[in-house]
Amino acid sequence: MNKNYYAILMAGGVGSRFWPVSTQEYPKQFHDMLGTGDTLIQKTFNRLSELIPKENIFILTNERYNDLVFQQLPDVTKRQVVLEPAMRNTAPCILYASLKIQKENPDAVMIVAPSDHWIEDENAFTQNVKQTFEFCEQNDALMTLGIQPTFPNTGYGYIEFDKLSNQDIKPVNQFREKPDYETAKSFIAQGNFLWNAGIFMWSAKSVIKAFKSNQPELYSLFETGIEAYNTDLEDGFIQENYAKAENISVDYAIMEKSENVFVLPATFDWNDLGTWGSLYDKLDKDSNNNAVVNAKTLTEDATGNMIRSKKDKIVVVDGLKDYIIVDKDEVLLIFPKAKEQDIKKVLQNVKEKFGESYG
Repeated sequence: MNKNYYAILMAGGVGSRFWPVSTQEYPKQFHDMLGTGDTLIQKTFNRLSELIPKENIFILTNERYNDLVFQQLPDVTKRQVVLEPAMRNTAPCILYASLKIQKENPDAVMIVAPSDHWIEDENAFTQNVKQTFEFCEQNDALMTLGIQPTFPNTGYGYIEFDKLSNQDIKPVNQFREKPDYETAKSFIAQGNFLWNAGIFMWSAKSVIKAFKSNQPELYSLFETGIEAYNTDLEDGFIQENYAKAENISVDYAIMEKSENVFVLPATFDWNDLGTWGSLYDKLDKDSNNNAVVNAKTLTEDATGNMIRSKKDKIVVVDGLKDYIIVDKDEVLLIFPKAKEQDIKKVLQNVKEKFGESYG
């Protein structure tokens, strides 16, 4: 394997739309959401390790999840786990990890990948990433993987690429915010728009150069700790300074401001597993079109439901159509799939009425 290949695996999110399974203390990336025997972070780590040396995969997470990371990824070392002492969105933690990696290996090229996405054709994923790495080794480029849209989704941002390019890797014209339905339809009709999956590739040199140019204050904050990185002094520097960082996403911080941005249209199926409905879409269904994880079910006049319980629990459902039915310890959720975006609000109401421990 190429010793210059690195990964930053993003594992700090809470995934509140997957409540009650995903909670602040035990978020979705540490759960076996698909019922495969592996948690989402384990599946992502194994997928990345097909191309990247295991010791070069860094896990970026909140310090409260430190123990969970080591429980689920027992082969990783303390060096590989980069802890955020405060929630500051994606730009600060990516810059911090990139500076650490560059100090270790100035020739590093890396992928930044969420820990909780579903990718079916892992061989195609590996080939796509390898192609982008080779491009980044030869060019000063910030790269992303774009997903071919299959319908006018209003829940994703879009990437508009240069329609005139006949190369596999295409210059990006601009990033577009989550559109309304009519705008999403027009994007698809134009043929040069892709879903933004939030998967990025670049050399350490290129991404740090982009931060230095576009986010000088943020760069200066983390660059002052360069002597401490990868030493015993690092934890103290980060504890003292990390919370001073601006709360900003990597998209806003550098991708939307840079001229050297390219996209490779991905050749693999992808789902961001952001909601119970998106999980339902990717699971096998029974004869009544119900998706079932772990439960033993007896259903009557029940179709299109997402059903999840602890292993081998018997769940009886009669007369429900297109519902989310999730049994988790002291919480039972029975909720229309059509209203799944409201689960965040429901969680907030539950915490206000019954206490923070339920979320």
